[in-house]
Amino acid sequence: MDKVEQLNRRLEEMNLVGYWGIPRTEVFEPVCSFAPNIWRWKDVSDALREAGEILPPGQSFRRFIAFKSPGKARTTHTVALGLQLVKPGEIAEAHRHTMGAIRFVLEGGGAQTTVEGEPFPMERGDLITTPNWTWHDHFNGSDRPVIWLDGTDRPLLDLLEIGFGELFSERQQMITKPVDSAIYELAPVRAGRLSSARVQSPPYRYRWKDTERALKILGEKAGDPFDGLLLRYVNPLTGGFTLPTFSCEIQMLRPKEETRLHRHTSSAIYHVFEGRGFTVIEEQRFEWEKGDTLTVPLWRWHRHGNNSGEPAILFAMNDRPVMESLGFYREEATEWR
Repeated sequence: MDKVEQLNRRLEEMNLVGYWGIPRTEVFEPVCSFAPNIWRWKDVSDALREAGEILPPGQSFRRFIAFKSPGKARTTHTVALGLQLVKPGEIAEAHRHTMGAIRFVLEGGGAQTTVEGEPFPMERGDLITTPNWTWHDHFNGSDRPVIWLDGTDRPLLDLLEIGFGELFSERQQMITKPVDSAIYELAPVRAGRLSSARVQSPPYRYRWKDTERALKILGEKAGDPFDGLLLRYVNPLTGGFTLPTFSCEIQMLRPKEETRLHRHTSSAIYHVFEGRGFTVIEEQRFEWEKGDTLTVPLWRWHRHGNNSGEPAILFAMNDRPVMESLGFYREEATEWR
């Protein structure tokens, strides 16, 4: 045994390592360990409805199917997405956790999410935020099942090992505010003073009727060459990202619109809310239609296209706020389609 090997063994016994023992890498840009993937709506929704039939009553809290990238435990390394089904009359019990979360309603209506005492109605296309450590519960008071996308920053919290959780003392929290309180408290014309310096994002409901109207009005203008028409769900208090750890966006590709190739250091998840089209990621082409879900890992060249005669609308979730706040966000573009 030579002297270097003897030293290496001594270091190992002391839980140390010499840098000379680490293989040198010639990679000078990110190499994401997550691969792009697509989940088909029929496959996922059929499985979710089957779970609704065979799981015992009262299991609405667990009637959730997560999108898991191939060979991984989560959707991406920082954000996770899944589908939840709540049957008529069911309650998903009140709790809170350090995860920031969103619900984007896909099917049904007449349900509500209560956050910190405020009831938020849930209609198709609505986005509702439950910022970290806010009490929240769900109730389906309608006569039909409700399905929503459930997005969180769970992978990031797992990495940081900072997960806290707590159950409420009752199944549901008491409603202490009227419906739409947040909309009017945080409107451009508002009562009193609100500090934009607060760390916590406010819970909020972004109504689909407002989002749809914005898409129609702004859709008459030229879009971004890399994203088509892209609207961000902003923090109503600060105008910043949806939540500190991830951003939610709605993206529209007009009929026959194709975007240019670009890449960035944020990972993205797309859900096809309406229409059909395709996404090219490096050398892979993914054809998608309504209900499909797709991931674009960080630093992968990609572009989108709508080869139909109708608009395509994508709901997107990404970790750009984390990358920007740490100074890691970078983007590159080309002239190529």
